[in-house]
Amino acid sequence: MTHQAMTEQMTNGAGFIAALDQSGGSTPKALRLYGITEGSWADDAQMFDMIHAMRARIAQAPAFTGDKVIGAILFEQTMEREIGGKPSARFLWEDRRVVPFLKIDKGLQDPASGVRLLKDMPGLDQVLDRAVAHGMFGTKARSVIDAANPQGISDAVAQQFAYGAQVLAKGLMPILEPEVTITAPDKAAAEAMLLTAIQKNLDLLPTGHRVMLKLTLPEQPDLYAPLVDDPRVMRVVALSGGYDRAEATRRLAQNHGVIASFSRALTEGLSVNQTEAEFNATLAATIDSIYAASIT
Repeated sequence: MTHQAMTEQMTNGAGFIAALDQSGGSTPKALRLYGITEGSWADDAQMFDMIHAMRARIAQAPAFTGDKVIGAILFEQTMEREIGGKPSARFLWEDRRVVPFLKIDKGLQDPASGVRLLKDMPGLDQVLDRAVAHGMFGTKARSVIDAANPQGISDAVAQQFAYGAQVLAKGLMPILEPEVTITAPDKAAAEAMLLTAIQKNLDLLPTGHRVMLKLTLPEQPDLYAPLVDDPRVMRVVALSGGYDRAEATRRLAQNHGVIASFSRALTEGLSVNQTEAEFNATLAATIDSIYAASIT
């Protein structure tokens, strides 16, 4: 029943997905934006304690509920920790009605053919088994496209779908994230190639299988409308990709049927030094603005 309810929410729910999955490489920057300067922690363990405290504060804020935040992507360490006295995934679903996803990628390979592929994930089956045990609904893995290189883009998408098949085999929903760099000089051309590559791989999906897609907000509004309408795609979500919240929500509103999955644009304006009232009011206003752009 739980899986069915999560499936219904992710397929038809009005709202967006919060990306709370900063990893080791991006955590110092996320903490700095939150008002905690580098050097405030003695080691990585303390750094991860601080970022978990930030995530828990967000997740427990009054506005952070399934009414507008229909899902959340978690870092692996977050999955293994508790929020509000419960394992994080259980807290999100049982207390907030927010569908939990797990970031599974282990970083990027060196650039080749205009892309940065996912690093190998040799222990992925064990990670997926833990995700199932924790009550996760799905996963997310990010690779990067830096240029309109047909071969590189084809390779990146094929790799995403191959890992997606491994995730689907465990009964989890994969969010495939081949991100196009927002500063790429040929971004529009890369996005057109990406659409073609995704459609080609969707045609190879076994009957009855579905995936989710997390894509950069495109130069051409509604470029990904065919994916939004494709029955093999549960949802198309957009990353903020370095755009500030105003620009990200402006672009998102132009892409009908696409919902947000923002990280930096979600936490923009939040500070460790805010009172609970200030923090909660700032987050509520942010959630409202991202929600409004996600329901166009």
